[in-house]
Amino acid sequence: MREIEAKEVTKTVSRLFQEACHYLPQDVVTVIRKARDAEESPVGREVLSRILENIEISAGGEVPLCQDTGDALVFLELGQDVHIVGGDLYSAIDEGVRQGYAEGYLRKSMVSRPFSARANTKDNTPAIIYTDIVPGDKLKIIAKPKGGGAENMSRLAMLKPAQGRQGVIDFVVQAVDEAGSNPCPPVIVGVGIGGTVEKCVMLAKRALLREVGKPNPDAEVAELEKEIFQLVNNLGIGPMGYGGRTTALAVHIEVFPAHIASLPVAVNMQCWCARHKEAVL
Repeated sequence: MREIEAKEVTKTVSRLFQEACHYLPQDVVTVIRKARDAEESPVGREVLSRILENIEISAGGEVPLCQDTGDALVFLELGQDVHIVGGDLYSAIDEGVRQGYAEGYLRKSMVSRPFSARANTKDNTPAIIYTDIVPGDKLKIIAKPKGGGAENMSRLAMLKPAQGRQGVIDFVVQAVDEAGSNPCPPVIVGVGIGGTVEKCVMLAKRALLREVGKPNPDAEVAELEKEIFQLVNNLGIGPMGYGGRTTALAVHIEVFPAHIASLPVAVNMQCWCARHKEAVL
């Protein structure tokens, strides 16, 4: 059994959220740059150029890429041979979020009683934590600040099995079309297919963690990603909704078996500012 100090978790979470809000992953930057060079619309090219300039300014001055520094999403891969000592794991993560958002001067966006008082918690806690128990003696932490504009465009449908592949395509494309400029395109479209209601939505959200544009290893799923990607970019929404061919940077689909009577499909969109950082303890 390997021991990991809770204070190390706190320190790591604090660092990851600050870095995620300041530095966009290189795979995202590369795809945006390629989209700018290929964009046919002059206005669309200009918007993508301004986005790239924003990325450089943020990294150079260590200021947030976006004023919406998001919900604090934390994805954990906890080795079954790990023991957290000196505190409990989730409290350590919340403390890391608390410290990181204060030290990094990041906007605190979480509100309690969202149906009534909507009182700001003033430290961006509680974090939204997802944990997978995996073999081994390490703890992998992925910090993902998720902005509200893109998250609000999430969609879930419980399709009839008979609607099949085409039903999935129609639902996803319609979701992007109805979202329009709201999720700050160009977007990454995370799609979950199968499982149950909550499993399907989690598949869509986890799809956003994949390297941007890397196809699903299953050839049939990869072909579906490609087809939806082309249809979405044919919508003409374009960068920030100003028109063009670059509405999406990628479509990522994750699939899980479903009940014989069910075909759940979820869409979780990510704006161009696809921030996440990870570390292994």
